[in-house]
Amino acid sequence: MVASAIHKPWFTWAIIVGLTFITLLNIIGITAQKISVAVASVANKLSLVVPFIFSIFLYDEKVTALKKIGVALALAGVVLTSIQDKHNKVKSAISPVFKFLLPFILFIGSGLLDTMMKYVQKKYLGSDENEYSATLFSTAALIGIIIMPFYLKIREEKFDKRSILAGICIGIPNYFSIWFLLKVLKQFNNNSTAIIPINNMGIVLVSSIAAWLMFKESIRFINWIGIAISICAIAFIAFG
Repeated sequence: MVASAIHKPWFTWAIIVGLTFITLLNIIGITAQKISVAVASVANKLSLVVPFIFSIFLYDEKVTALKKIGVALALAGVVLTSIQDKHNKVKSAISPVFKFLLPFILFIGSGLLDTMMKYVQKKYLGSDENEYSATLFSTAALIGIIIMPFYLKIREEKFDKRSILAGICIGIPNYFSIWFLLKVLKQFNNNSTAIIPINNMGIVLVSSIAAWLMFKESIRFINWIGIAISICAIAFIAFG
């Protein structure tokens, strides 16, 4: 399947998106370890504003007042949902420059990734979602395998075989999240200003509730306010 994709018009984009995807995964991990999980989550999900703006200018999508209010609420909801206790912050020696640079790169990179997904789906894909997704993830996997020895040497860590199982458990949901996103973008071809924000907010809501139920993570009152605002944001965007 992947071999036959070489001659497809979207092949180069699949390589670029795959490279961006694996790069952002590493940046998310570094940001979470060196700064905090909250900062990584906020920077990643606030990026919904980037494809929102691009969709308006690139595809002339209509943006109602309800959608604008919904996106504003979404940004507030992400921040409030991700606020953690001071005790939960990761203490790590990192320069102020990188404390700003890592979240900024994550914000821009995540936004551009969603923007590229919509661009490729609209201009090139047609019914090739399966081949495109497989090529994208094969590219990310290949790059990950190539850089892994250098990464382990720099981090001075030993390879743990359990990481393979963990990678599969994470990779399968990631694969289908991309596949379903492409399907939905195709189904609602001229409404990415709603689909992408709703997708990002859904991730924030589900991950927050799952962490509370499965891992017994505490959710503060301000987090519950953020969750409530996020639900309102999804409603505004969906019906806007």
